[in-house]
Amino acid sequence: MSRTDRRVALFPAVREARLGFLTPSAFLISVLTLAACGGGSRNAPIPAANGLSSAAKVGQALFFDKSLSASGQQSCGTCHVPSLAFAGDPAVDHGLPVPLGGPNMDLPGFRNSPSLAYASFTPPFSIGSDGTVTGGFFRDGRSSSLAAQAMDPFVTAFEMANQNAAEVVGRLRNSSATLALFVAAYGSAVLDNPDVTLQDIGLAIAAFETEDPTFHPFTSKYDAWLAGRTQLTSQEQQGLALFNNPAKGNCTACHPSQPQGYSEHALFTDFTYDNVGIPRNWAIPANYANPVSPISGVPLNYVPISPNIPADAEYGHYDLGICGPFQPTASDVHARPDLTASPSLCGRFKVPTLRNIAITGPYFHNGVFATLREVIEWYVTRDINNNVGNNPTPVAAGPNGNPYASVGTFYVAADGTPDLNQYNDLPVAFDANVNIGEVPYTPPQLAGGQAPTLMSDEIDAVVAFLCTLTDGYDPTNPSAYNVPAQCRPAATAQGSSP
Repeated sequence: MSRTDRRVALFPAVREARLGFLTPSAFLISVLTLAACGGGSRNAPIPAANGLSSAAKVGQALFFDKSLSASGQQSCGTCHVPSLAFAGDPAVDHGLPVPLGGPNMDLPGFRNSPSLAYASFTPPFSIGSDGTVTGGFFRDGRSSSLAAQAMDPFVTAFEMANQNAAEVVGRLRNSSATLALFVAAYGSAVLDNPDVTLQDIGLAIAAFETEDPTFHPFTSKYDAWLAGRTQLTSQEQQGLALFNNPAKGNCTACHPSQPQGYSEHALFTDFTYDNVGIPRNWAIPANYANPVSPISGVPLNYVPISPNIPADAEYGHYDLGICGPFQPTASDVHARPDLTASPSLCGRFKVPTLRNIAITGPYFHNGVFATLREVIEWYVTRDINNNVGNNPTPVAAGPNGNPYASVGTFYVAADGTPDLNQYNDLPVAFDANVNIGEVPYTPPQLAGGQAPTLMSDEIDAVVAFLCTLTDGYDPTNPSAYNVPAQCRPAATAQGSSP
C-alpha cells in the first residue's frame, strides 16, 4: 500500500476532496475534522502577548545582520528573502541556483535555498516502523530543530564563513544595536562562553521564525476560498481536482491538500523523503570535475565527498541527500543518526511545502527547473527519453519522443546532449531507489508505451492552482494582489501538446 493509499484508508473524507468533489464549505469541514483527528497544531507558533518576545526580537535583528558574516555582506535574510517567502534569490547570486558565500562572497553552495515559510511546523526527525522517514531540518533532515539549523551557516566556510563560535561572538560584540538586544534578552555573561552564545543565537532566530506571523500567514487565495471569502476560477478548480486525482497529477500523495495534524491548515507537505530521479543541474559548479568559483576562479576545495559514491560512477560528485555528503554536526545532540550506512536511502530529499511555490523558484534541491510548468512537464514525461545507458526502452527525440525536451530527454550532459544515464544526478547503483511506483511517473519499462497522465492544458490548470497558494491575497481587494510572473495569463500554454 502506498502512502497515498494509507492516507485515504485512514481518512475517507480525503478521497472525496482529492477527487475535487467537495464544495468549499464541505472541504473545510473535512479539513477541520482531519485536524482534530491528527492532534491539532502540535507545532504551531505560540503568539507573544505583546508582539514578539524579547528572544524573537533578538532573532529578528540577528536574521538580518550582515555584519555577523566574514564578508560583511551576508545574513540569514540574504539567502532567505522575505519577499520570496524566505527562499533564495538567484538574482543576487549571479544567476546561480545555489547561494554564494564565503569571506569574499565568491564561494557557491550545493543546494538551492529552501523557503523558511511554514518551517516552524516541521516535526522531529523519525523513521517509522514501515521505514517511512519524516521530519528534521535542512533538505536532508540532519538538524534536530530550527535553532540547530540556524546555527550552522554562521560557521560554514561557504556561507557566513566564521572560523568558530568565538569569531561569531567577536562580530556580535561589534554590532551595537544587535548586541544591545541580545544582552537584554540573554545577559552579558553568556558572551564569555562562545559555544553557549551561538546556541542562544540559534534559539533567538528560531523564536523569530516561530513567532513572527510573516513566516506563516496563511493568506493565500486558496485559504480565502476555503474560508468562503473568494471563488476559484474554473481553471484553478480544474487544477485542484487534477492535483488531488490519484490517476492524474496525484500531487497530494506527497503534498497533501488537507491538514495532517501539524497545523489546522494544509501545509502541502507530508514532511517525508523521496527520491524522484531529479536531473543533474550543470549550473552548480560542484558538479564538474576540478570545480572552481565562477565568480573568482578559486578552486572549490571544500566540496564534500560522499562515502556512498561507487568507484565506477559516471561523475565524481553527487548530492545523495539523506545519506550524504552532509552529516549532522557533533554539537547537535538530538540530531538524526548518520545514515551513510543506509544506501537504500541515497537520493532522498525532504518533500518541501508547495505554499508560495510560485515565488520560490528555481525548483528542487538543485534548482534544475526554473518554472512550475517545466517541473510538471518533467514529472509526467520523466522516463520518456533516449538515455541508453540505463533506460531499457529508450525513445529517440522527434515527433514520437518526449514532447517537452528538445533532445528527447531532461537528462543531459554538461554540453547539453543526452547523458548516457537516466537519473544522471544519482549513481546507477542507486537506480532502484528512485520512485517509479506512483502516478504521475512513467516506469522506465513502460517508457514510450504509456501516455503522460497530464496533457498540456491540464498542466496549465495545475500551475494555475499552485499559484493560488501564494500568500498576500486580499479577497476584499483582489486587484491589488501582486500576481507572480509565471501565474499571469501570458505565462501559460507555453508547451507543445503531447
